[in-house]
Amino acid sequence: MERNQTSLAYRSLSILLLCAVVFTPLGLNTNSWAYQEKAAAPAAGEAPAAAEPAATEAPAAAEPAAGEAPAAAPAAGGDGAGNAAAPAAASESFLSWMIRASGFFGLILLLLSFLMVALIMANVLSIRRDNLMPPDLIGAFEEKINSKDYQGAYELAKSDDSFVARVLAAGLSKLNQGYSEAIEAMQEVGEDENMAMEHKLSYLALIGVISPMIGLMGTVYGMILSFQTIAASATSPKPSELADGISTALFTTLEGLTVAIPAMIFYSLLRNRVARFSLEVGMISESLMNRFSSNTKS
Repeated sequence: MERNQTSLAYRSLSILLLCAVVFTPLGLNTNSWAYQEKAAAPAAGEAPAAAEPAATEAPAAAEPAAGEAPAAAPAAGGDGAGNAAAPAAASESFLSWMIRASGFFGLILLLLSFLMVALIMANVLSIRRDNLMPPDLIGAFEEKINSKDYQGAYELAKSDDSFVARVLAAGLSKLNQGYSEAIEAMQEVGEDENMAMEHKLSYLALIGVISPMIGLMGTVYGMILSFQTIAASATSPKPSELADGISTALFTTLEGLTVAIPAMIFYSLLRNRVARFSLEVGMISESLMNRFSSNTKS
C-alpha cells in the first residue's frame, strides 16, 4: 500500500511539472499580448487629444474671457473621473489582487502547495514509532523467542508489515545459515526500508527546490512586463501602469517562498525522524537476535 501511494504521488508530481512546462509559455504569450494591447491603447487615443486644441483654437482666441470658465470644467470633470476611479481600484480586495497578479504562476504554486500538504500528512502518519516498531509485536515476538517457539516467532514477524517485523523476519529466515548471515540479511532489509522512506521524503525536497524557481520565473516575467510598459510609452509611465508587472514579480516570489520554506522544514524534521527510528529498529532487532549468537555457528 505504501509503495502504491509513493508511485501515485510520483505520478501526480510528474504530471504537475509536465503541465507547468507545457502551459507556462502559453500563459506568458497570452499576458504579453494583453499588455501590448493595453500599451497600444493610449497611443491610439493620442490623435484625438492632439486634434482637439487645433479645432478649438479659434473659439478660444475669439472669446478668451468667456472661455475661462469652460476651461475649468474639464479639469473639474477630470477630478470627478479620478475620484470615481479611486474607489473602484480601492474596492478590490487584497486576495483578488493577489490572484489576478499571480496569474498562471500562482496556479502552479497553489497546486504544489496542495501536493506538499498531502505529502507532509502522509509521511507524518506513516513515520511513527507505533507503525515502525509496534510494542505489541515486539513483546509477542520476545515471548515466543523465550519459549523457543522459533517457527511461531517467524510466522508472527512474517505476517506483520512493520519495519521491525520485516527486519526480524529476514534475520530468522537466514538463521540456519549462521548468525553473521542473519545479521547481514537484517542490515540489508533495514537499509532497503530506510531508503524507501527517504525516497518518499525526497518529493518534499523537490517541491522545496522548484517552488522558489517558479517564483523567480514569475519575478523575471513581472519585471519584463514593467519594462515593456516603459518601452512602449512615449512619456514617463504612471506608477499605476507599472504596478501590474511589479505586483506579479513580488507576489510570485512571496508565494514561491511560502511553499518552499515549510517543505524544507518538514523534510529536515521527517528525515531526522527516519534516521532515529532506523537506528532504534536496528538496536531492537539485534538485541532480540543476540541470544542466537551462541547457539549458531557463523
